[in-house]
Amino acid sequence: MWGLVPLFWPLLKPAGAVEILAHRMVWSLVFVGAALLVLRRWAWAGELLRQPRKLALITVAAAVITINWGLYIWSVNSGHVVEASLGYFINPLVTIAIGVLLLKERLRPVQWAAVGTGCAAVVVLTVGYGRPPWISLALAFSFATYGLVKKKVNLGGVESLAAETAIQFLPALGYLAWLTSQGGSTFAAEGAGHAALLASAGIVTALPLVCFGAAAIRVPLSTIGLLQYLTPVFQFLLGVLYFHEAMPPERWAGFALVWLALTLLTWDALRTARRASRALAAEIGGPGTSRTAGTAGAARNTGVSGGEPGAASESGPVGAKPLTGGGR
Repeated sequence: MWGLVPLFWPLLKPAGAVEILAHRMVWSLVFVGAALLVLRRWAWAGELLRQPRKLALITVAAAVITINWGLYIWSVNSGHVVEASLGYFINPLVTIAIGVLLLKERLRPVQWAAVGTGCAAVVVLTVGYGRPPWISLALAFSFATYGLVKKKVNLGGVESLAAETAIQFLPALGYLAWLTSQGGSTFAAEGAGHAALLASAGIVTALPLVCFGAAAIRVPLSTIGLLQYLTPVFQFLLGVLYFHEAMPPERWAGFALVWLALTLLTWDALRTARRASRALAAEIGGPGTSRTAGTAGAARNTGVSGGEPGAASESGPVGAKPLTGGGR
């Protein structure tokens, strides 16, 4: 679903990116609020209101994801699907860089090589585009910042989306009211079908997140992280094959360097996970119990709980928070 989202936003034209963004905020809260009402999960809201620091972090997360959502919608509807997909390819590299710069994390040599390869890719793409790939960089940095803030908040996926869209709701609703008063709203002017599509932006936002939350408790994190690369892959293929965006040789070279960097990160993370599993097996028992211990260790290393994709465990197979639905 996340990989096919670029097919959805053009359906909302002639609505502009800001109007689509506002509807996405409003209807996401309606959809998630209904889900929480059915599940009767409201206790967290009172606790959140009693924690000003966590509430401030949620506000920052809401602001950052607003930028990310708006830029992504604009880029897709303006013919920059390939460049948008690049943003989610390089997001793990940016997340690692933020970890080094802000959290003083130490990288393994292969991770340094991957980050260096990613920087080289940006240089090559800058030459290819004739400018820095600012759409990709803005999407990657905004989403990496969002992941950093969410790491501090530690709130479940549905609850977190509800809190963020609750903060977004009044400004978004106010903008839509103003747009309607100015005669610029397309919600009622383009027919019932268009209005229904705008309202369904909430479902398009929340449903993949709910599905992910259900899958995250059943599928190893290493598998989830690898599967999430399918999202930018689908976006890239749609940009090239469906939207027929240009891919000159220097752009192919830049993407190839990004893919090489991600391959290095994935290989290094899987190798590290196997070593940790073997070490745990050796520590727990002898030859007769090593297989069982190894399986248990792998489960501990890869298991996650439900909620925000990647939020239960902040490390995916590439050593960074996996791509999540909030950024599409």
